[in-house]
Amino acid sequence: MNQQSGAILVLSGPSGAGKSSLVAKIIDDIGPTYFSISTTTRPMREGEIDGVHYHFVSVEEFKREIEEEMFLEYAVVHGNYYGTSLGAVKNALKEGKLVIFDIDVQGHDAVQNRLSDITTSVFITTPTLEELKRRLHSRSTDSEEVINKRIEMAKREVQRISEYDFLVVNDNLDEAADVLISIAKAARMKIPTLQINEFVQLWEANA
Repeated sequence: MNQQSGAILVLSGPSGAGKSSLVAKIIDDIGPTYFSISTTTRPMREGEIDGVHYHFVSVEEFKREIEEEMFLEYAVVHGNYYGTSLGAVKNALKEGKLVIFDIDVQGHDAVQNRLSDITTSVFITTPTLEELKRRLHSRSTDSEEVINKRIEMAKREVQRISEYDFLVVNDNLDEAADVLISIAKAARMKIPTLQINEFVQLWEANA
């Protein structure tokens, strides 16, 4: 029973909180993983690669995949569609990998509704709203209008921290990474209810 198996680690938090930086820092220390690459309709940014950062598709193609039920979850964020492929997640879980999601609170709801038994969730944020604003402006990747939208969304997202299993405040990257490594390793040990019930039955049968 105490063995590593396929599991899900959901990471949510405001844009600019450092989720991608944290994942890059811990990825070599948490065992076999599959980082779920979202499909999106938003324009590709400079330096991004299709199939590496996101799967970039048209709105029409995305809506067709919704109709074909190809997503574990999907949401509209800042006017663009984002979704997670169901097939790739299932394959990774069968291979015993830790599937990592970087998704918003809407996506977290969808994953919990369908796969809560094997899901551990973490909300990652900056220590203050002021620090988040500073990081968003220093990235120089978004217009002032987009930054303001991200800040307003961050204010709403923070109100839902209590829905997550863990809170990681990314003030110091190394310290936050150490905490996230511990959480990721624990997530791999989470046992689905069905397996627990089977264990209890076997335990009692051998009395």
